[in-house]
Amino acid sequence: MQKIQNYINGILVAPNSGTYIDNYEPATGKVYGLIPDSDSYDVELAVKAAKNAFPAWSTTTVTERSKILSRISELIDKHLDRLALAESIDNGKPVWLASMIDIPRAASNFQFYATAILHYASGAHAMANKAINYTLRDPIGVVGCISPWNLPLYLFSWKIAPALAAGNCVVAKPSEVTPMTAYLLSEICIEAGLPPGVLNIVHGLGHSAGNAIVSHKEVTAISFTGGTQTGAQIAKIAAPMFKKLSLELGGKNPNIIFADCDYDKMLATTMRSSFANQGQICLCGSRIFVERSIYEKFKNDFVEKTKALVVGDPNEKSSKMGAIVSKAHQQKILSYIQLAKEEGGVVLAGGHAQQLEGRCKDGYFIAPTIIEGLDYNCRTNQEEIFGPVVTIMPFDTEQEVLMYANSVKYGLASTIWTSNISRATSMSQQIHAGIVWINCWLLRDLRTPFGGVKASGVGREGGFHALDFFTEPKNVCIEY
Repeated sequence: MQKIQNYINGILVAPNSGTYIDNYEPATGKVYGLIPDSDSYDVELAVKAAKNAFPAWSTTTVTERSKILSRISELIDKHLDRLALAESIDNGKPVWLASMIDIPRAASNFQFYATAILHYASGAHAMANKAINYTLRDPIGVVGCISPWNLPLYLFSWKIAPALAAGNCVVAKPSEVTPMTAYLLSEICIEAGLPPGVLNIVHGLGHSAGNAIVSHKEVTAISFTGGTQTGAQIAKIAAPMFKKLSLELGGKNPNIIFADCDYDKMLATTMRSSFANQGQICLCGSRIFVERSIYEKFKNDFVEKTKALVVGDPNEKSSKMGAIVSKAHQQKILSYIQLAKEEGGVVLAGGHAQQLEGRCKDGYFIAPTIIEGLDYNCRTNQEEIFGPVVTIMPFDTEQEVLMYANSVKYGLASTIWTSNISRATSMSQQIHAGIVWINCWLLRDLRTPFGGVKASGVGREGGFHALDFFTEPKNVCIEY
């Protein structure tokens, strides 16, 4: 039974309350660790440490900050196997997936911003009356970073790295559902020589520790990834306090398939975009629209491949899908499958909890599920499920499928499969989404803006966009 600790002012400490939360392994349904149940007192200590560290860190040269972030990246790579196993135990995803995607990306996040800060530049503007304006980008102080459970270290580092690179000090809270790799990152930061107070990690529940970070008067900005409802609550608290806000929220992404696509590539990629990480990625294409002339062929092939997916022990290399992150989330997903049936949907594959044997007999597994026969505007097709559940339906025209795609309140990502470049370009302009993939999915360049429109969020992460968020521009005008 591992009892993890908070990371405040450069050391690992117990929560002030002395109380802990059970940490479950999704694959077994058993408690395997204890998480600090931190409160406003712990957050106050973290903010104080960050505030005290800010003057020195903000004036540290970008070269020195770059070196420290690079060391963190190197240590994540060094401890890849340990981190991947911890991520799998905590989240339920297969170990091979964490080893191939989650942990390498976390290392890349730190390395990217270690180098990006060296090339971050601002503009200058000469005036005709012998004056010049130039822009400074100053770190904004103590910032709060709150990350979700689906890609724990991957998204935790995606926020922390640019904040630190820009010269800010951070008070961060990982999800209480998947805290382990954030705790291991604490140890890595100590080993890397990150000065005390520059990064503080407070574990605990959203309504206590999370709320204390968001509402603290000394925290000048909040970067949050998670559910749309929680994002709205954060905005209600932070906006009247004039904090900067970056909110990466939910999605209900369309996957649009035209008959002229590269069929084999499309089918293989659609399997990934539907069920990768048990469908628990905000970028998954959960609504699949297929041009009618190939709908039956796609349906038969897609169902066959889906039924062949191995749902199993995350420790086994043969397992293509692991466990759902928690019992509560498993029940939520199953309730949506039941709702789909009530709305007239027909389950073509899956549709039930998956019962395993051996050590995983009490784990939280769901068979990958395909549903057809639903209206585009039913609840199943409008609300975020965030699990291994997709719906499929045919379409006849571009305008029809655009209407389907844009009918939801979300607008995070979308995928279009076609060999017609004019169609792809035209539809990309008309789809309400922050990201459009053409003939691919989850092909990410860390320099590009990441984020959504409508209820999918506010602001953009990635590249220099993140450095812009974590700094304040100051114009200096000199007449000479």
